[in-house]
Amino acid sequence: MLVTVVADYGFGDLAFAEVRQRFAKLIPHADVTMVPVPAFDTVSAGFCVAQLALTDGPLERIVFANVAPREDEDDPRPDNAGERLAAARTESGVLVVAVASGASLAFLAAEGVSVRAVKVPDAGSQFRSRDVFPAAVAALARGEDVLGEVLEMPAPPENAVVYTDGYGNLKTSWHESPAEPGTPVRVTIGDVTAEAIVSDGVFTVPAGATSFAPGSSGWGKPFYELLIRGGNASEVFGRPRSGTPVEIQR
Repeated sequence: MLVTVVADYGFGDLAFAEVRQRFAKLIPHADVTMVPVPAFDTVSAGFCVAQLALTDGPLERIVFANVAPREDEDDPRPDNAGERLAAARTESGVLVVAVASGASLAFLAAEGVSVRAVKVPDAGSQFRSRDVFPAAVAALARGEDVLGEVLEMPAPPENAVVYTDGYGNLKTSWHESPAEPGTPVRVTIGDVTAEAIVSDGVFTVPAGATSFAPGSSGWGKPFYELLIRGGNASEVFGRPRSGTPVEIQR
């Protein structure tokens, strides 16, 4: 059993180790891996969830995501309450369990995967992903009936940054080419505008040039990304946060 934890605890944070220990106790045979995303970044989390759940991998796997900015209510929250836990199962049988916050489950729901509430307290601990949620994940893995009503999820952001990888490549939610391969375009992200070349491969541009091309991520349809050969696209565009629109003009 592979369990992948997508969370915003911070690179190398103690929280990852504590959550991994809890899963090791509750699902002893599981191989637990960790994927960090920026703080409160539900768009990056949702993109990672869908990429891991909807692409090829072992049949026995769980994707658990916890990015909970607690922005569903502005009033004071009693007993550390936050967004509720939800679960989904893909057509291939992958179990996804995530806090239903922002876009955390939006990409998955956009592919027609039904999302349901999990009957588990949404309060009781500041560290719910260690103290409360792993037990619910383990119960779902055992096949216990702890699911509630179907939940409506928001749509994922269109034509926007959705994830920044370790090389500074900006993965976007563009699915169609804005122009023929070889066409120079002007790309605006936030307050920064820079030139790029539309291409059919991220490395089919000269060294130092920026390409806008189908990247390595996607499920059934490619996600276009901005890549600078020998450089860092994220730095050039001011390190944009996921969800920032990507505008392209010829």
